[in-house]
Amino acid sequence: MTLLDGKQTAKKHKERIAQEVCALKEKGITPGLAVVIVGDDPASRVYVNNKKRDCAQCGVYSEEHALPAETTQEQLLALISRLNHNADIHGILVQLPLPSHLDEQDVLLAIDPQKDVDAFHPFNVGRIMIGDYDLLPCTPAGIMALLDEYGVAISGRECVVVGRSNIVGKPQAMLLLHRHGTVTLCHSRTKDLGEVTRRADILVAAVGREGLITGDMIKEGAVVIDVAMNKNAAGKLVGDVVFEEAAEKASFITPVPGGVGPMTRVMLLRNTLTAAQKVIGAEVGN
Repeated sequence: MTLLDGKQTAKKHKERIAQEVCALKEKGITPGLAVVIVGDDPASRVYVNNKKRDCAQCGVYSEEHALPAETTQEQLLALISRLNHNADIHGILVQLPLPSHLDEQDVLLAIDPQKDVDAFHPFNVGRIMIGDYDLLPCTPAGIMALLDEYGVAISGRECVVVGRSNIVGKPQAMLLLHRHGTVTLCHSRTKDLGEVTRRADILVAAVGREGLITGDMIKEGAVVIDVAMNKNAAGKLVGDVVFEEAAEKASFITPVPGGVGPMTRVMLLRNTLTAAQKVIGAEVGN
C-alpha cells in the first residue's frame, strides 16, 4: 500500500507555480487573488489565512476583503463588481458559507466567470461538462493532479464517486470520464452502496459521513481517495473511509489529513495563475 502524499505533491506544484509566476511577472503581470470573507466563522478564517500564506509563498498578489456579518447583499455585490473591473485582480474567491441572510447563488453568479477561481459559476460548470475548460473546481483538480503524480492510470478503469455535490462529486465524475474512466456516480442513499464500491478500481469518497466506507466495501488493489474531513468523537480529523481497514486492501490511499486538502489549496493558486495567463493570451490575440 502506498500513501498518496498530498503535502509533498502540493509542495512540488507550488514550486512549479512559483516559477511560472516569475515568468509572468517578467511580462508585466503579477497574478492577483482577492478573497472575500463575510462574518467571523472560525473555520473560514483559518482557510483564508492559509490561502494568503500560499499566495505569498508563490509570489501571487493577494488581498483580503473582510466584511462584517451584517453586510447586505447589495454591499457584497457592489464589492464583487469592483473586483470584476479591477485589472490587477485575476481571481475572486468568496469564502463559503455566507451568513444566512445572503443569497449564495446570486453572489456566485455575480463573479466574472474568467475570474471564478472556484469554478462554481454555471458558465464554468458547463465548460467542464463538455470538456473545454480553463478553470476547474479545486478539489477535483487536486485529486486528478495527485493521481497523475503517482502514475495512477484512469483510462478504461472502473471509477466510483460517492457524493453528488456540485463542488466535488459531480465535477470529479466528469474529470474521470474525460480521462476515459468508466464512471459510476452514487451517494449516501444508493441502495447497497458496498456492491457498487466493490467494483471500483478508483474509489473517491466525498460525502462527509464518518465511517461510511468500510474495508469490506473496497476491492482488493483499489485506489482510494478520501475527500472528507470529519471530526470524530475524540475530536480527531477523519474521512469517510475507515482508514485502517481500507489500507489493508488498497494499492494507493490518501491520508486524512494530508491527502486531498493540500492539493485543493494549491489548485486555487493554479487557477489564479491560469486566469492571469489568459490575460496575456488575450493581449497577444489583440
